[in-house]
This record gives sequence, structure tokens and C-alpha cells, in this order.
Amino acid sequence: MKTLMTEEVAVIHSAYEDTPRTVAFIAMDKSMSVNKKLEKAFMLTNSIDDAWYTSDKVNYIGPEKSCRSSSVGDFVLIGNDKYECKDAGWSKVAYLLPAHEWSKV
Repeated sequence: MKTLMTEEVAVIHSAYEDTPRTVAFIAMDKSMSVNKKLEKAFMLTNSIDDAWYTSDKVNYIGPEKSCRSSSVGDFVLIGNDKYECKDAGWSKVAYLLPAHEWSKV
């Protein structure tokens, strides 16, 4: 039942890395809006009181024992849609599709 009501969101660090890398998966309530999912993913992958990667709300999969906080230039993947963290908010990333499918972007 839990998996029917949640979806896994991926957090991808890319702002300061040579190549993008997925650092975490976070279970989100499917009924949340995209914006709420993006903001929650950002909040949960920032160290505020404790190191974010030790939280039981996040499945940390990074290659190191520790990990920087998410920041501008990083990405969140929700389903097949990828969003980039900007100075103010989020921007959906366009990806290459056949010309007849560009209406999806």
C-alpha cells in the first residue's frame, strides 16, 4: 500500500561535479504538487541541524561517506521530468525528443 501512495524522487548533484551523479532517493507522497516535491527534496538534502545524508528520510547513495548540500545547478528527477535548481525556484529541463513529441516539453 505504501508504494501505491508514494513515488521515489532522485536528487542529482551536478553544480560542482565533473559529471552529474545521483546522490539520494526520497520517497514522496504522490498527491504532493511538483513544486512541493522539489522544495522538500531540496530541504531534505541540505544540512541544517545535522548532516542531511544521515537522515532516515533520505536514502543516501553517494559515493563518499559525506556529501555537500544541494544547491543552485543541481537537479531533481520526478518520474521522467528533470528540474534544475535556479537562483530563484526551479526550471524544467528540456530534453531531446523526436520533433513530433516536443509538445510534451
